[in-house]
Amino acid sequence: MELTLLDYIVFFLFVGGVALFGCSFFFKSRRGVAAFTAAEGSLPSWVVGMSIFATFVSSISFLGLPGGSYAGNWNQLVFSLSIPLAMWVAAKVFIPLYRNLDSVSAYHYIELKFGYWARAYVAVCYLLTQLARVGSILLLLAIPINTMFGWDISTIIIATGLLTLVYSLLGGISAVMWTDAIQGIILILGAITCALLLTFGMPEGPKQLFEIAAEHDKFSLGSFSLVLTEPTFWVVFVYGLLTNMQNYGIDQNYVQRYMTAKSTREAVKSTLFGGLLYIPVSLVFVYIGTALFSYYQAHAGLLPEGVVGDKVFPYFIVHGLPTGITGLVIASLFAAGMSTISTSINSSATILLTDFYKRLHKGDSSPRQQMTVLYLASAAVGIIGIGVGMLMMKIDGVLDAWWKLASIFSGGMLGLFLLGLVCHKVKRANGVVAVAVGLAVIAWMSFLAPLHTYLTIVFGTMAIFLTGFVLTKLTSK
Repeated sequence: MELTLLDYIVFFLFVGGVALFGCSFFFKSRRGVAAFTAAEGSLPSWVVGMSIFATFVSSISFLGLPGGSYAGNWNQLVFSLSIPLAMWVAAKVFIPLYRNLDSVSAYHYIELKFGYWARAYVAVCYLLTQLARVGSILLLLAIPINTMFGWDISTIIIATGLLTLVYSLLGGISAVMWTDAIQGIILILGAITCALLLTFGMPEGPKQLFEIAAEHDKFSLGSFSLVLTEPTFWVVFVYGLLTNMQNYGIDQNYVQRYMTAKSTREAVKSTLFGGLLYIPVSLVFVYIGTALFSYYQAHAGLLPEGVVGDKVFPYFIVHGLPTGITGLVIASLFAAGMSTISTSINSSATILLTDFYKRLHKGDSSPRQQMTVLYLASAAVGIIGIGVGMLMMKIDGVLDAWWKLASIFSGGMLGLFLLGLVCHKVKRANGVVAVAVGLAVIAWMSFLAPLHTYLTIVFGTMAIFLTGFVLTKLTSK
């Protein structure tokens, strides 16, 4: 079955509708910096929660989770199981902290504890991470769209990047978060639709799906051994815990959303809603991968040779779904990518304004000048991100490259934040030494260590925190 006119209509109506809806917030975002970066703290809690959920989900989740469970088992779901603990820490510690500081920047706090050098360091790390993220998402989104439509990958990257940039730049954070909410709903509907069609599309009914999956040990969460070179249950859980603490605790994408809520209580409620929603949705995604395995085992010869791993779900979307539903699911895949990209553009522009321009600009700047900085910064991040996506076309294993870049750029940020929370007074020299040690450990883990890649953020965070903690205790006497 090939794409029909109805599928194209559904897809383009969704993409065009989201872009126009985002642009409709232009006049609201022009009210000033507070409106562009934090929606003046006026957004409903459900929108904030859905935006947090959509920020967490990307085209990596949409394709990577089904692809991983199709080829293996439910080991990736362990990552989601760590979310409740990470959110509890965020709700008790981080959200009240940021709301009390009343700063839209996640890194204002780090300057209070260590000085501007630390704020600049984590801000630069964040910006590099977001540029790599935008480029990776654009390419990872373009590859399946190329498979489905046959369009040129470079054209898809440029068109998607520019379309998302336009409504992100014109509508500010309100546009980003309201479109996130819509995209999140479409994404969930698309995933559930695929799961149901696979379940009831088995020749002998749903029971056959579970029998085939159980026979091939598809429901396993991974080994419970303490081996550190494999993605065991414990390795993935600890990796998920540290990564989610970083996401919900210090990531500008999330912190900025906390500031758009009407109160601290609303921010906490929204975070719990958005975070906990990801757990059942990620379960649906890993289930889709397992269902695809059983489906194509039961329909022998239906899957062409060479269609494996991450390619199986896009193939099913195009050839296995009813007319119209195919367009909806492709739209939901596109939604996952667009919501991630728009979030990165707005948050990066906010950091460039608050952590660099306003801190380093001599004298006062007018609201109009600050808005100009936000517009220019948004455009720069979007265009550079498109360029990164184009460069990544030359790299084999984009997902592995993204994970390594993210570990190197952001691996030391959480350790510094935890050090600041635990130690009330940390000498600047101790903080610098701790970061240097942490970066050395991260570099070793990324390129030389025999340990699993997931442990990079774990050991990097521990190295910074423990080094800084010990030095602070030794020098405080």
